[in-house]
Amino acid sequence: MTILITGATGQLGNAVVRYVLDRTSEQVIVSVRSPEKFTLTGVEVRQGDFEKPETLDFSGADKLLIVSGEAPDVETRITQHKNAIAAAVEAGVGHIFYTSLTDADTSTVSVAVVHKTTEEAIRATGIPFTFLRNGMYHENYLGALSAETVAVSTKDGRVASAARDDYALAAAVVLTTDGHENTVYELTGSTSWSFPELAGDRFQDVSDEDMIAAGLPPVVVDFFKAIREGVFAEVRPDLEKLLGRPSRPISI
Repeated sequence: MTILITGATGQLGNAVVRYVLDRTSEQVIVSVRSPEKFTLTGVEVRQGDFEKPETLDFSGADKLLIVSGEAPDVETRITQHKNAIAAAVEAGVGHIFYTSLTDADTSTVSVAVVHKTTEEAIRATGIPFTFLRNGMYHENYLGALSAETVAVSTKDGRVASAARDDYALAAAVVLTTDGHENTVYELTGSTSWSFPELAGDRFQDVSDEDMIAAGLPPVVVDFFKAIREGVFAEVRPDLEKLLGRPSRPISI
């Protein structure tokens, strides 16, 4: 059994590789844009860039984890993902795993279209799939929560976030165990929290327009709006089941 992981120099992908290596003696391959940045030993390293499909070599992979790209615009990210999917088909990959987004097919968050489109493209291949629909990461909010004034437009909206490391471990679990074919996992933290709850007296209620005026990118503000509207509030059981324990709560 050979496991191939993309995006392995990124924070999530690198953590997935570490956990996979801890859990299995099977062959592990990584596909990265800059091989010189990958420092782990015991794996085969291939240079591959989602924007240059001719560089993508997924040959020999029984299981392929496509870690979603981070291009700044929707169309580029979709193109990148479709390039990776086409390479998987060409290589005869046996099972595609993809890091998606909570409720990707129905979410109102603007970037959800990337994940919905990617999931549809993977389904269309006919290759067995597993969608790891990661919720919000604790790490996305630690900076804001540690500020002297926590000025956000979330009001009392709740977030069932989890640590990046827990999402990485969950990915490693499904990559190294059987029985995940054609399965969608909705991954959230075991508990939820709100900005007023954690920030206390430091919380300042502002508008989306205030946040944009302060320099936050619209796509980031869109996530705060989604929190306000309860999009990421629901606690789902899948992450806890995969981990075999509750996820780690946010800590500031």
